[in-house]
Amino acid sequence: MRLMLALALSGLALSMPIAALAKTDLAAAVAAPKRPADARALDESRKPAETLAFLGLKPGMQAADIMTGSGYWAEIMADAVGPKGKVTGFEPSQFYASEEEKPKWAALVARRPEVDWVRYPFEAFAAAADSFDFTIINLSYHDLYWQSDKFGIPRTDPDAFVKTLYAATKPGGIVGIIDHAGPAGDTRAVVDKLHRIDPAVVKADFLRAGFVLEAQSPLLANPADDHSKLVFDPAIRGKTDRFLYRFRKPK
Repeated sequence: MRLMLALALSGLALSMPIAALAKTDLAAAVAAPKRPADARALDESRKPAETLAFLGLKPGMQAADIMTGSGYWAEIMADAVGPKGKVTGFEPSQFYASEEEKPKWAALVARRPEVDWVRYPFEAFAAAADSFDFTIINLSYHDLYWQSDKFGIPRTDPDAFVKTLYAATKPGGIVGIIDHAGPAGDTRAVVDKLHRIDPAVVKADFLRAGFVLEAQSPLLANPADDHSKLVFDPAIRGKTDRFLYRFRKPK
């Protein structure tokens, strides 16, 4: 009976499309019990399983989460890539720098020792060539056009960042960008005022570096957002219109 059940289950697995199996793995990663409650609270708006399925994350990949923040994506990805994969979470050294914030970073690192946690100067991202099959940058790419005396962030060169990321991406590798859609205009002024970015600017930056825009998805779009409010405005926070791009480095 057990043998028949095992054969039936294996047959079912073989009959399932690879995409369906990948979605199952991603759903399990999102449901992992070690994820903190404050991260789970973001799932409804971020749609992590659907987003990572669209972007193409798979078990065994070498993956990166740049400007990881709370580690939201890095934690999910660590379970999704499994023991044969690896996740690196990059966080600028200007953040989690205060005595109040340091314990939060330490707690994240302690909770997820299987992730490589890397601190780097915001303005000087670095990674070895051909390191990653997959990279995600969530709601942070626009910050490359931002500068802040408060946080010690100088004017940064987005082209230099994307050039470094291109070199760090393996041939055929993926970069997923999620960000708050913003109006056209002076990019640095828009970012400084609204913490949003014109999607056309992101496309141009990545195409200029050699990436190909393989696909885009309306999964995180919100037509009710008119792009005029600061993303931290309570009226729109957590509900902004977001673009989702999948870039690929040609083989």
